[in-house]
Amino acid sequence: MRLIVVLVAASVLAVPVALAKGPFPATILLPNGWQPEGIATGNGKTFYAGSRATGAVYSGDLRTGKGAVLVPGVAGRAATGLEFNRGRLFVSGAGTGKAFIYNAKTGALIREYQLATAPTFINDVAVTNDAAYFTDSNRAVVFKLPLGSGGTLPAAAQELALTGDFQLVAGFNLNGIVASPDGKTLIAVQSNTGKLFTINPNTGATHLIDLGGATLVNGDGLLLHGKTLYVVRNQNNQIAVARLAPNLASGTVTRTITSPNFDVPTTVASFGSRLYAVNARFSTPPTPTTTYSVVQVKR
Repeated sequence: MRLIVVLVAASVLAVPVALAKGPFPATILLPNGWQPEGIATGNGKTFYAGSRATGAVYSGDLRTGKGAVLVPGVAGRAATGLEFNRGRLFVSGAGTGKAFIYNAKTGALIREYQLATAPTFINDVAVTNDAAYFTDSNRAVVFKLPLGSGGTLPAAAQELALTGDFQLVAGFNLNGIVASPDGKTLIAVQSNTGKLFTINPNTGATHLIDLGGATLVNGDGLLLHGKTLYVVRNQNNQIAVARLAPNLASGTVTRTITSPNFDVPTTVASFGSRLYAVNARFSTPPTPTTTYSVVQVKR
């Protein structure tokens, strides 16, 4: 998820309704000028999409395509990666260096953390029963918010220095991140090299996932179902599907999902047998009237 342009427009702060119609529409329109990047599903048919321009969060219904602004935008904020957990939204703050936690029902800000200062890009987030983990695309670190009993938020974040196979190089580095079902292993993609890594959530030790020579350059948002990993490749307009070994040390890219409706998708969420990718449209200059959408494809 890469921040290309930041545009604060009055129209973004309005409360529009998605225009898509019909049951589980193939395309759901977001507010004009929204500049989305992250998407997450919540309870029932609810989805959330953040605005990298203002940090606003939109809440919609996958069945009807209708929705409204849940979290109003604020000048100086940004929203890239999102994850729903225990009735809350954990949101990455991009170049602000911050993480935001919102009430997923009311949109109220629960907590704000200053994870880092410039140069930084807090890109994506994965949440387990024990902690929330945020990637920084400019530094070889992962930020950890340890969660207490019942998901209690900590006073401050911890910084995990990444060691092992991961090497910081020029350009945009760690991007999407997910956790294994047991929360004992993290998986992240390095956008500029196309490499996948496992990360020890306690030590920061990394190991390259051997894809048999395949690389996933422009890898962005990740989604893990069992041992199947979906990797959004934004500028490639595709979602790569990799089958991982039981120990997560290796994997094979088995197929690629494409759609004529993709326009630089960045992240993906799931509902049943459907995947929902959000179009960031990085190659389209943003204006207050630029259209943005969420695209449905089959898993």
